[in-house]
Amino acid sequence: MAKKKPAPAGTPAIVALTAAGADFKIHAYEHDPSHPSYGEEAAQALGVSPSQVFKTLLADVDGSLVVAVVPVSGSLDLKALAAAVGGKRAAMADPALAERTTGYVLGGISPLGQRRSLRTVLDTSASGFPTICVSAGRRGLEVELPPATLTTLTAATLAPIARA
Repeated sequence: MAKKKPAPAGTPAIVALTAAGADFKIHAYEHDPSHPSYGEEAAQALGVSPSQVFKTLLADVDGSLVVAVVPVSGSLDLKALAAAVGGKRAAMADPALAERTTGYVLGGISPLGQRRSLRTVLDTSASGFPTICVSAGRRGLEVELPPATLTTLTAATLAPIARA
């Protein structure tokens, strides 16, 4: 009987990256629950520009959940997101619904390894960097990877969905 290969350890995002054979780096830092911004905290802890660290947000576009990945230095332009997916109206998703749907907690929602595959839109600014950082699936854990890898693994659309 052949020996069973052990499953890769880590969050669902890390498991997905490992299973895909993707090139990535994990960055862990001590999360401060009193910090006002998860993304800004990650950028400071990693010593990188907030424009290179991306947050994962969920929005309701015409009744369907959509994942938006934008730099922590900006905010999500809901009209632009709706347009990017051919919708009319977008609103931020209920936080509890976002957690249930993705399997992650707020501040740790990764665009990778979610419970359900959702339509994903990555802000075009990501393509200006050789690598970007996104949540690896929990607060205090980031994954650094090429934007093209994230786009491929999430089947993301690139669109200008961030506001400065």
